[in-house]
Amino acid sequence: MFADGPQLVMKILRDLLGVDLPDTPLIRRESASFNTRNSEDIASDLIFTLGPPQNTAHAVIVEIQQDQSKEPKQLARYAAALWLQLKCDVTVLVVCPDRAAADFYAKPVDSGLNGYLFRACVLGPDGVPIITDPQEVAAAPGLAALSVMIHGRNRKVVEAFTQGVSNIPDRHALKYTEYAYSMAAPAIRRLMEEIMTSTDWPVYTPWAREHYGRGLQEGVAEGKAEGKAEGKAEEAAKSVLLVLDARGFEVPDDTRARITSCTDLAQLHSWLVLAATAQTLQGMFGD
Repeated sequence: MFADGPQLVMKILRDLLGVDLPDTPLIRRESASFNTRNSEDIASDLIFTLGPPQNTAHAVIVEIQQDQSKEPKQLARYAAALWLQLKCDVTVLVVCPDRAAADFYAKPVDSGLNGYLFRACVLGPDGVPIITDPQEVAAAPGLAALSVMIHGRNRKVVEAFTQGVSNIPDRHALKYTEYAYSMAAPAIRRLMEEIMTSTDWPVYTPWAREHYGRGLQEGVAEGKAEGKAEGKAEEAAKSVLLVLDARGFEVPDDTRARITSCTDLAQLHSWLVLAATAQTLQGMFGD
């Protein structure tokens, strides 16, 4: 999520943690591997730089820590190595869903270098806002996904998230729903499933695709008998195109027409599965 949306990193640092960062629209993701010879190669989770490439104004290292497994001094090494490499100020942001881990990484680190006391910027559970307004979700879906991860046991948070992401473009809605679901604890996932499968919710997540696919299979006979197959096929075709669009495929008009004109629910179900896994459109259709 942070890799796809570096603006979220800047929002967290500026708005939630009060870090003074350069005012520039230029934000780039950099290689997360760096070294200072003579030393071993070290790699962080994510690195972003602010400002023009030829004159970097600031660098931000992002680490996601679910527990206390990483030695805090390693974060200081990351910062020192990047400072030497880029010759600019460096901030380390550590995102910790666990409160104990957040407290652990918030402590200052004695680097062993005289006068160099390292302190990371830590976003823990208490720093993530409880978002229950769908408009706020639509305005900041990345932060809302974090809110679901941390505060999702509050049903209003999940309800606001599901309503809010429905008001943003389908591709982004799919992406942020997947983020929220994958980061959430099992209990929160179950609540998301309950809410999303009880409404006219698009097929955004693996479990929704599974339930939807099962519904397609069960509905073949019923649809023919009740005259509903055409409507189910139309919805299934929309789901196939939604997944293809979300994965970045450029779907030609003739292929799009082929999908939307198909009335075979079993075929559409097969395409839906392939849309999520195929590497090429040719691989999906076997043409």
